[in-house]
Amino acid sequence: MRNKYEQADETTLIKGCLRGYGTAQRALYERFSSTMMGVCYRYTRNRSDAEDILQEGFIRVFKSLEQYRADGSLEGWIRKIMVRTAINFLNKNKNLLLNIGLEQAGEIPAGDNNKEDPNGNEMMKMLNNMPDGYKTIINLFAIEGYSHKEIGEMLGIAESTSRSQYVRAKEMLIKLNNKQAGMHTLNKLKDKA
Repeated sequence: MRNKYEQADETTLIKGCLRGYGTAQRALYERFSSTMMGVCYRYTRNRSDAEDILQEGFIRVFKSLEQYRADGSLEGWIRKIMVRTAINFLNKNKNLLLNIGLEQAGEIPAGDNNKEDPNGNEMMKMLNNMPDGYKTIINLFAIEGYSHKEIGEMLGIAESTSRSQYVRAKEMLIKLNNKQAGMHTLNKLKDKA
């Protein structure tokens, strides 16, 4: 039997979820889970943790769906919940090491220099090999688009700490990128900050 919410517009889907209809909740999950899994995975080092964050994030989505206001995209609203869930997960598991200096970060192995990377797989490998604090700042600032002030509030750090961690993380990524002659996706980070 086909789920009537699979092709429903967002308003109908939200109404069904708010009424507690499992078919609507399943449709919402299926519509956004793949994209949100990518968001969650960027904050962890393994798929299992990303799946845990995704599950917890969707629980939060369903619990707070009545707070959603259609003044922005539903996907953007869900993404913010996933990012905050990932940050909470990292803090809870004490994986957020924001004050690691470049000298303590160690040498990170470079990937294959001969392949272009249109899907960002090499970038993900580099991010996953970075210290968690650096990876978190890069994700929040360069990928998710949060300001350093917002990042500071989310992580409980000073805005200047967020900025300095971003600069260090960016330097590390640029260094790694330079080791990978065929990779051009990180060049835009040079202009951002």
